[in-house]
Amino acid sequence: MNTVTFDRHGAAPLKDLSAPMIDPFGRAVTYLRVSVTDRCDFRCTYCMAENMNFLPKKDLLTLEELDRLCRAFIAKGVRRLRLTGGEPLVRKNVMFLVRSLGQKVHSGELDELTLTTNGSQLSRFAAELADCGVRRINVSLDTLDPDKFRRITRWGELSKVLEGIDAAQAAGIHVKINAVALNGINDGEIPDMLRWAHGRAMDLTLIETMPMGEIDEDRTDHYMPLSQMRARLAEEFTLRDNAYRTGGPARYLTVEETGGRLGLITPMTHNFCESCNRVRLTCTGTLYMCLGQNDAADLRTALRASEDDAYLSRVIDEAITRKPKGHDFIIDRTHNRPAVARHMSVTGG
Repeated sequence: MNTVTFDRHGAAPLKDLSAPMIDPFGRAVTYLRVSVTDRCDFRCTYCMAENMNFLPKKDLLTLEELDRLCRAFIAKGVRRLRLTGGEPLVRKNVMFLVRSLGQKVHSGELDELTLTTNGSQLSRFAAELADCGVRRINVSLDTLDPDKFRRITRWGELSKVLEGIDAAQAAGIHVKINAVALNGINDGEIPDMLRWAHGRAMDLTLIETMPMGEIDEDRTDHYMPLSQMRARLAEEFTLRDNAYRTGGPARYLTVEETGGRLGLITPMTHNFCESCNRVRLTCTGTLYMCLGQNDAADLRTALRASEDDAYLSRVIDEAITRKPKGHDFIIDRTHNRPAVARHMSVTGG
């Protein structure tokens, strides 16, 4: 039985708070990505400038507020929730949020709670993540060469990431490796990374670099269309289309020689917008309906306006009506400015 809710002024009845979120193109929004912090302990060259200006800590929502927002989305039909950053595991006391949301997994209200991480802190938290109900994580890793890893991340140590992967697998968490394909940097070692990942029962997903935020170099120098990488890999491997889906944007192939899966995320050469079921929430309470557009909704004000979720739910519903059909990413020499000014670490991967 549906509950009719009136606002605090006794005005017209509000929409059922548990009504599903359907965008103007008929797509159900069932996947929420939450950036718990814009901070990161790496400075990957394609993602950030070396000297970043991060948000003042006072501007961030508390973990309790992030938890309330996530629960509001779960009540409105979100079934998959991913915590991202920046690097989510550098947020102080972040496991409070993970444990609270994990209760929704254990109760069946949430199908999946996942995490995208650079792996630097994973050895510390892997066992607790598993205990909270996290069964799958993505680890961003662009090379297996320690020196090259240091050059790409500026501050990272490959050995710590590999230790983190070991710890996650030992805890029973399925690991997927995400690698940004960078022409002239790591493109030559993708076949070896594929063999390594599949040899450890990990999927590998390749990602095209995206024009988000000002960085210290020209993205066109290292941009690689994944259509080219797929053609290269097809010279060494037998690739078959695979219908496997995780709820994210990747399209998958089966690599017959290894038996593993290869994912391709192609925002530039073949955008994945037609089936988009995602919205993104930042650590300040800003909701982005599309990764590649600037339109956003302020949920922090709505959250703090009332202790109940009726008004917050209405603001979310209005935002979903503005979800666009797709993004407009372009990388070429004539478009050398980022498509959006914010860095990926602000919105969350």
